[in-house]
Amino acid sequence: MSKPFDMELFLAAVLTGSFATRQRHLRQAKTIHAEIAERWQRETPWAWQRKHVSWFQEHRLDRHSRMTRYYYFLTVRLLVRRFQKTWVFNL
Repeated sequence: MSKPFDMELFLAAVLTGSFATRQRHLRQAKTIHAEIAERWQRETPWAWQRKHVSWFQEHRLDRHSRMTRYYYFLTVRLLVRRFQKTWVFNL
């Protein structure tokens, strides 16, 4: 039996800012993780590809407000920084 993935530990190296900002990023990263895991069966972010994150932004956030999409975009930038990838996403 494996342990559930610890998103807080995964993002600890790149999380900065106030307590509320860090908590928002963690909450949103866990949401992104849950959606990708359900749709693509990718249990850890290390298994994600650019298309998975792009799918989340285009299809799961399409009915959310522009401000919500922007905050998720900031969280995605943190995830990409943690992956040490050069992925670029548009708002």
